[in-house]
Amino acid sequence: MALPKLIGAVLFLSFTMVASAGDRKYIVNPRPGDTKALPFSDAVLVGNTLYIAGHIGLDPKTAQAPADAELEAHLVMDGVKKTVENAGFSMDDIVQMQIFCTDLKLYDTFNNVYKTYFHGDFPARAFIGTDKLLRNGHYEVLGIAVKR
Repeated sequence: MALPKLIGAVLFLSFTMVASAGDRKYIVNPRPGDTKALPFSDAVLVGNTLYIAGHIGLDPKTAQAPADAELEAHLVMDGVKKTVENAGFSMDDIVQMQIFCTDLKLYDTFNNVYKTYFHGDFPARAFIGTDKLLRNGHYEVLGIAVKR
């Protein structure tokens, strides 16, 4: 069955929407409590490269970042992991990450959580100080993964 190149197909995998348009696949994770579509995808797959959009660690009950920075670090990395795995990748396929943080004193707190999500070598990374993030978050994480 041939599909128009620009329209593509929509598949639902473990409640995550994956849409194809030509050589691109768009990964969109469900967001608890969010009934309107946001104007971005959680990741876009082009060939063997996955471009991971900015993720923030939100409490599913409040849709806000928790006050506890360590808990938020787990939530944000869990979100990245879910997106990567829903695209058929693993965390160890990530080759580059950027972390934006509202308080550089949280560097060690974030690193203690971050390092538990990888086996072996770590991706190239930047840890960048910023003023404010959405929903009172401490962290926003984005990156690139390449399928081996």
